[in-house]
Amino acid sequence: MAPKKIVLRFGADISGNPVIYRLVKDYDLMVNIVKANVNPQKEGTLVLELTGEKYDQGLEFLRRQGVSVQALTREVVRNGDRCTMCGACTAICPTGALFIERPGMEVRFDGDNCVVCQLCVKACPVRAMEVRL
Repeated sequence: MAPKKIVLRFGADISGNPVIYRLVKDYDLMVNIVKANVNPQKEGTLVLELTGEKYDQGLEFLRRQGVSVQALTREVVRNGDRCTMCGACTAICPTGALFIERPGMEVRFDGDNCVVCQLCVKACPVRAMEVRL
């Protein structure tokens, strides 16, 4: 069974709970944390790859705990032909997937770090950032 990527979003009331541990222990799921971000207010986002027979039961457990679960079926791509290298997307990217490479000052995109928040799509003045299903 191939791993499935999901995005988890949770509030401060859940951040102290051992939900990942429970996925492994109670639902026998194999978990790979691709990206994790918890802000100072203890709100967070996790991008996970999950594999296991009890995948659906594990997701239902997360939802019962108050965790927002979203399948990562979309991806953000950068259209190099449209990009003017203005850097507007790099300032707003919360994961560093978009960055300016020095000394050439060229915008680069690392799709593996992208959590598909789509902030860059809204920020790009020339619509070089696109969402694909």
